[in-house]
Amino acid sequence: MAASDYSARHLSVLEGLEAVRKRPGMYIGTTDSRGLMHCLWEVIDNSVDEALGGHGDTIEVILYADDSVEVRDFGRGIPVDVEPKTGLTGLEVVMTKLHAGGKFGGSSYAASGGLHGVGASVVNALSERLDVWVDRGGKTHHMAFRRGEPGQWADPASGASPQSTFAPFTTGSEIDITGKVAKGRTGTRTRYWADRQIFNKNARFSYEDLLTRARQTAFLVPGLTLTIRDERNPEEPHEESFRYDGGAKDFVEYVATDAGITDTWELQGTGSYKETVPVLKPDGTLVSEEVERECVVDIALRWGVGYETEVRSFVNIISTPKGGTHQSGFETGLTKILRKVIETNARRLKLTSKDGAERIEKDDIMAGLTAIVTVRIPEPQFEGQTKEVLGTTPVRAIVAKTVETELNAILTSPKRDLKQQANSVLEKIVAEMRARVAARKQKEISRRKNALETSSLPAKLADCRSNDVEQSELFIVEGDSALGTAKLARRSDFQALFPIRGKILNVQKASVTDMLHNAECAAIIQVLGAGSGRTFDLEQARYGKIILMTDADVDGAHIRTLLLTLFFRYMRPLIDAGRVYAAVPPLHRIEVKGSPRREKEYIYTYSEKELATTLADLRRKGRKYNEDIQRYKGLGEMDADQLAETTMDPEHRTLRRVTAEDAEAAERVFELLMGNDVGPRRDFIIAGAAKLDMAQIDA
Repeated sequence: MAASDYSARHLSVLEGLEAVRKRPGMYIGTTDSRGLMHCLWEVIDNSVDEALGGHGDTIEVILYADDSVEVRDFGRGIPVDVEPKTGLTGLEVVMTKLHAGGKFGGSSYAASGGLHGVGASVVNALSERLDVWVDRGGKTHHMAFRRGEPGQWADPASGASPQSTFAPFTTGSEIDITGKVAKGRTGTRTRYWADRQIFNKNARFSYEDLLTRARQTAFLVPGLTLTIRDERNPEEPHEESFRYDGGAKDFVEYVATDAGITDTWELQGTGSYKETVPVLKPDGTLVSEEVERECVVDIALRWGVGYETEVRSFVNIISTPKGGTHQSGFETGLTKILRKVIETNARRLKLTSKDGAERIEKDDIMAGLTAIVTVRIPEPQFEGQTKEVLGTTPVRAIVAKTVETELNAILTSPKRDLKQQANSVLEKIVAEMRARVAARKQKEISRRKNALETSSLPAKLADCRSNDVEQSELFIVEGDSALGTAKLARRSDFQALFPIRGKILNVQKASVTDMLHNAECAAIIQVLGAGSGRTFDLEQARYGKIILMTDADVDGAHIRTLLLTLFFRYMRPLIDAGRVYAAVPPLHRIEVKGSPRREKEYIYTYSEKELATTLADLRRKGRKYNEDIQRYKGLGEMDADQLAETTMDPEHRTLRRVTAEDAEAAERVFELLMGNDVGPRRDFIIAGAAKLDMAQIDA
């Protein structure tokens, strides 16, 4: 189009909710399942804001089989009287006008999750049908919409449906009075059908995500009960309710999966700041004024024995997964005060001049930390409608100051219990710093060598010739005797061998420093060349597969468990990537006698049950076998060709891939079997003792 042909008549003006339907991504991010869930969060958050203000203590969410969803609360109920500026009822204003609501600096909400006044109206605009009922003044008021337009639905006796006949209001909107309620009862019920013209056909409400969000909200609003009911499968409805009275402290104890070295500490404080904001005057004009704001900080944190970090931040109960000024203030204050306390206690922590060249970093402090960071402020500034990042600048300094003041009081407390816990935290951070430095040095010297390089790897490593990480395999074998047989059985072009002496250190009980000082653990980390703990770099791993090859007995199983504990605790990405395996050596070797027509045959079995089944099958077929069945008690009892055929040759072997699909469950199992707490482990052993076959234990 030529410039002379481009005029004002080519411009489009989208009014009301048309803009939302035309550009939904601007308001809800995406039109897939995430956007569908975001709309539901908007409705739920409005109900939570009522509870946060002390109005109502119960919220119900119901997923219906007809693809609709309903949110019920017992708050004050959306106002149904006429709003003077528009001449419309408050209910219609909230549901049809963008940037309309009670959260723009008035006294209705001190702190809320809905801030831009577009939540309910956006959901309405993106719904094929929406019905809302309000209980106020002893009556139930009802209003219905189609794609944001108010009107009336002619529903059949079978019930409400977006396929029913709809008649929009032409002269003026009306609110129906559909019933009576007790005079003191108030609340809002919203039911809507998402518009499939907007959302992807495959977009679905996630029951699991709803449960997670409901649980999270119940932690953050103590005393609030949230009930989630899924009726999409009428034959198997699901319902769960959540209520917690301990707040963020309970949240930390729920999130943390490892054993704690401290109790859950609460850091609370307030701070004020001034902010210039446009204020809506009674005459409808906006005037910029400097207002005084209050920021309430509530933080719960705990250090555990692990090295993974779990920090979740919230603003007015809204999750900020990408952080923001409150989270950066938390990390800044944490780093500053702990560096100061560690410097003060350098002598007691045995920080030498050699350590002095290294500075405590944020990652050292965050290792093993679980924290819930919550701030409550009026009208927070978010980056975008999806509210993933807090942008209110003064909050950073207030949170940092609260952390410094409160945490310093705990770390320097003369109380015996707190003093012991503080010492454990400081020692852990220093150990993490030393582990980071040691791992960095190991990575520098443990690169895969080529033909011109000299090896600084352990002398016992029988390395492979290949430089192709994807194809190479490292067998960690039990003992030097097995190593000798494995050397003859392996394919040296891509299979490397590394022997360990018996049972390695139980790292579930030991500290990071003890683990690094253990010769076997340090050697395994050095051979793999990818570091350990927080500094582990999967890209630097020298082998594509790590195969644990231990004897098929109780001791072999114990050694394998100890090795898996090391990998799970300090080299977890290898397990997550599916690169750790357990070899499956046979238990028995059956020699089947030959005949003039058939050669002698050897059959390997891997369990007592398989042995019995195989022998029964041979007898049924009339085949004779040597009654003296060989029972392997260790890898060293096999000949090289037997070991190669059954356990090491990729064409014939069986490997079990080690996975951790449920990380929290795996963490609990490792803590039960390998941790410091003896009582639960004893109960576990006693409970399973009756199921143990004593014949399987080599005595």
